[in-house]
Amino acid sequence: MNTKKKTRPANTTDTAPKRPEDQRLSIGSTFAYGFQHVLTMYGGIIAPPLIIGAAAGMSPQDIGLLIAACLFVGGLATILQTIGIPFFGSQLPLVQGVSFAGVSTMVAIVHGGGGIQGVFGSVMVASLIGLVITPLFSKIIKFFPPVVTGTVITTIGLTLMPVAANWAMGGNSAAPNYGSMANIGLAAATMGVVLLLSKIGNAAISRLSILLAMVIGTVIALATGMADFSKVGQGPIVAFPTPFAFGAPTFDIASIVSMLIVILVTLTETSADIIAVGEIVDTKVDSRRIGNGLRADMLSSAISPIFNSFTQSAFAQNVGLVAITGIKSRFVVSAGGFILVVLGLLPVLGRVVAAVPTPVLGGAGVVLFGTVAASGIRTLSKVEYRNNMNLIIVAASIGFGMIPIAAPKFYDQFPAWFSTIFHSGISSAAIMAIVLNVLFNHFKAGNSDNQSVFVAGTERVVSEADIACLAHGDRFENGKLIDADGKEVPLKSSSAVEH
Repeated sequence: MNTKKKTRPANTTDTAPKRPEDQRLSIGSTFAYGFQHVLTMYGGIIAPPLIIGAAAGMSPQDIGLLIAACLFVGGLATILQTIGIPFFGSQLPLVQGVSFAGVSTMVAIVHGGGGIQGVFGSVMVASLIGLVITPLFSKIIKFFPPVVTGTVITTIGLTLMPVAANWAMGGNSAAPNYGSMANIGLAAATMGVVLLLSKIGNAAISRLSILLAMVIGTVIALATGMADFSKVGQGPIVAFPTPFAFGAPTFDIASIVSMLIVILVTLTETSADIIAVGEIVDTKVDSRRIGNGLRADMLSSAISPIFNSFTQSAFAQNVGLVAITGIKSRFVVSAGGFILVVLGLLPVLGRVVAAVPTPVLGGAGVVLFGTVAASGIRTLSKVEYRNNMNLIIVAASIGFGMIPIAAPKFYDQFPAWFSTIFHSGISSAAIMAIVLNVLFNHFKAGNSDNQSVFVAGTERVVSEADIACLAHGDRFENGKLIDADGKEVPLKSSSAVEH
């Protein structure tokens, strides 16, 4: 008997990864694809610090520090989410960054007198609460169906539109050229470039349309004397983020409650992203893996204010990039996280971004924030509106969320804690959507069919085949079909007809 041990070729299935996301590429390919992930989400990760920093009245230098901090923390959070440690990290190709969900709430906290220190304090406490309730979130998540999350996401995009408009006008209402045709023209040119690049057939260029349009818009501003980069060289080129660089965090109950709503929305969004990327990668995603991913989210968010950053969540656009490229390796995204960390150690880069003229940001922001609203509308399009109160939930919640946007002084005469919570359109819409969803969809006592004239109107559709079966004189009375002779016509359920 031949007992000689047989060797196996190196490319057998024994050496292949058991999970698609564990695939390893060459170092060059890993970092190249990782850099693509960074470029895809770069515009989204720098927008929140720009908005919040401007609302807090920060100088370009300080906004540059905020941007660097957000890049640094986003990179660390991405590495934690993709590589993972026990109980933390889904080990899936998910890019982490500052969530848009909390931007309007943070701006409300800043304007409410809490300042940037109040924002940091509320993020820390709300994130720690989120970390504690993560094991229970699988039970809470039933109160966040698409009718709620779609409403909230739509409202997020809509509430950010005044920010884009303010940027397009110049950003500083006290400036003599605020709202000038030059500023709005520059914003329009930038938006036009976004649309033009989105139209181009090259998928890579289309995905980078926001970033490329900001570069082209800035070049136009330089050529017309509307950009000033003289202060970019002021400050260090390389620096480690200084803990609590803007002072110790402050803690206000109303701000924390308002931010906790954002955390619940963030947990819901991240859960959806984990499930979505699991389906794209074709790997098993169970409750334990979702829990590990959410804990990584909350831990990153709780620590981020120490380094002057904000709430962290998975970026949905990068989930789409995984689907488009077919690159499922989590180590590719880890490389992107490493690149973000390096960028975060370069505050000079943050100052360059902060020096981009605000009309350029405004032109890009109209599309960027509109995309957020469109994502919410897409979610709402999948909601069932027949024989329920979902349309009323959406209508009342979005309308309620728009009140502080349409009338910023609406809650000025209310108690401070109430004003802080409801001055944010996102908080207002979220609270209304959650409460109405519970009242109408979980406690159905008293509900009737087609409760709203709007619902009844939207579903009055009869097929041609049904009409063809009717004879002259047939009528429908008290739930029964009566023929021309006054006899009842038997009705069969749709399931009975199919069988």
